[in-house]
Amino acid sequence: MTENITSVGGGNRPDTGVSALKGRTGANAPAETRGRTAIADGVVAKIAGMAAREVPGIHNLGAGMARAFGAVRERVPGGGGGVTRGVKVEVGERQAAVDLDVVVEYGVSIVDVAGGVRSNVISAVERMTGLEVVEVNITVDDVHLPDEEEETQPDESRVR
Repeated sequence: MTENITSVGGGNRPDTGVSALKGRTGANAPAETRGRTAIADGVVAKIAGMAAREVPGIHNLGAGMARAFGAVRERVPGGGGGVTRGVKVEVGERQAAVDLDVVVEYGVSIVDVAGGVRSNVISAVERMTGLEVVEVNITVDDVHLPDEEEETQPDESRVR
C-alpha cells in the first residue's frame, strides 16, 4: 500500500511555505513513490493565476493598486510578468484554498465567469499538484469597459 503524505512547513522548519508529497520508500515500493516532492506556495499561486486567466471573460487579475504597481513592474526589465498578481493561496497538509481578485469584461455573466474560473483553477491545481482544492474565493474588483484602453493610450494622430 502506498502512503502519500502532504505536509506544510511549520514554525521551526526551514521549508515553511512548501507542501511536501512523500511516498513510501524501499525496494518493494513503486518507483513513483520513492522519495519526496516539495511544492512551494508560489507554484500553486502561479498555476491558479494562469488557469484563471485562461477563462473567457477575465480581463485581468488583481485589485486596483496591485494592477497599477504590476503594470509599472512589467515595464521594468527583469520585473516579471506578475502571474501571481491578484492570487493568494493557503496550502495545508493535503488541501489548498485559493483567493482571486479579478477584473471581468463588460457584458459577460459574472456568475458564469466565476463558475468557469473555479472549475478551471480547481482542475489545474489538483491535476498538477495532487492537492485537493477546498475552495476558490473570487472577488470581482472591476468591470473592464471596451473604451477604457483607448482613453489610456496617447492619441497617435496628434503625434507626428
